[in-house]
Amino acid sequence: MSMSPLSVAIVGGGIGGAATAYALLQRGMDVRLYEQAAVLTEVGAGVAIQPNGVRMLRRLGLGDELIRSGARWIDPQFRRADGSYAAAMWPPELAGQIEFYGMHRADLLAMFVDRLPADIVKVGHRCIGLEQDDEQAVITFANGLRTTADVVIAADGIHSTLQQFVVAPSAPLYSGSVAYRGVIPAESVSWPPGAMRNWLGAGRHFLVFPVRAGLLINYVGFVTTDEPMKESWSARGDPSALAREFAGWDPMVETIIAQVKATFRWGLFDREPLATWTRGRLTLLGDAAHPMLPHIGQGANQAIEDAVALATVLSHADRKSAPRAMLIYEQLRRERTAGVQRMSRVSGARYDASSGDLHTRDRKLDAQRQERAWVWNYDAYAEAEAAAASL
Repeated sequence: MSMSPLSVAIVGGGIGGAATAYALLQRGMDVRLYEQAAVLTEVGAGVAIQPNGVRMLRRLGLGDELIRSGARWIDPQFRRADGSYAAAMWPPELAGQIEFYGMHRADLLAMFVDRLPADIVKVGHRCIGLEQDDEQAVITFANGLRTTADVVIAADGIHSTLQQFVVAPSAPLYSGSVAYRGVIPAESVSWPPGAMRNWLGAGRHFLVFPVRAGLLINYVGFVTTDEPMKESWSARGDPSALAREFAGWDPMVETIIAQVKATFRWGLFDREPLATWTRGRLTLLGDAAHPMLPHIGQGANQAIEDAVALATVLSHADRKSAPRAMLIYEQLRRERTAGVQRMSRVSGARYDASSGDLHTRDRKLDAQRQERAWVWNYDAYAEAEAAAASL
């Protein structure tokens, strides 16, 4: 194995890219992180860190920070639109074993970025091209910079520039739904500590959970619509339109919406799984590889799994074997993430609770619990360590 560390260029400074940079640094690699924006930042919304994500954050030494910055779900319930109880997310006897944390997306990003040496983060660098040969890869940026690396990781999101250098991009698939989302102070509605609520109604559902150590609550109002939508995480929405969509629901839903001064309106799109993620010294990660709908809350968790798996495999590689290591990473991750993508799509369809038949709805919730056990129990680090033995 080469005495010099692998040089790795990561394009994209979101959660997946920053997590990968941190994981690679822990493994002693020479890392540079390039982001087109002027600062590394996330929009004001929440994310659920689920048991598989918790496992990876602990592997990265961030378990204590997760507990400090997150808000653990201790009472997750599904409710009908009128507020009546429908089902628990998991059986009461498992409450002490299943760890879910709500986190503000900016806090999750900061967990990684704050631990990166300042000189490895290069903001204001918009990637416009890539060339590679058997020895190295060369990235070109709009500001004129050209930089070389042994490995390039495309973590540049659902509209990835680098994806085209691996595979023909997948067309966006509109789900038929939009989501209004944002955060409000928890105290403004006397939100119960640790409570998650998902109110289910015909063609709509309204999800609320705590973030930022319980100081804020994150809300997401999902609405089916045929209206053409822009594929954007950060398009501004109209709070009055949100209020109209959920008028007459549980008074708590209306109370929460009454506190909303600004909201994002997000058209929900995903893609078909890609045929390949890797070409030579370039590989894809996170939304650049597997964008998924939010209905099972796995997008950030899967990106963190990607980060740990890729860093683990590359830690066993040298400059010569790095392309083969990235193929191993792809083989580990592509089938799993495709399965999670499919689950997310199917789960969205299940949320139409127009039937008053609680028994039917409970059967669907039970099916979801079984599927999610497959997601939650996975250990990306252990799988990657085993697979890297072949290098």
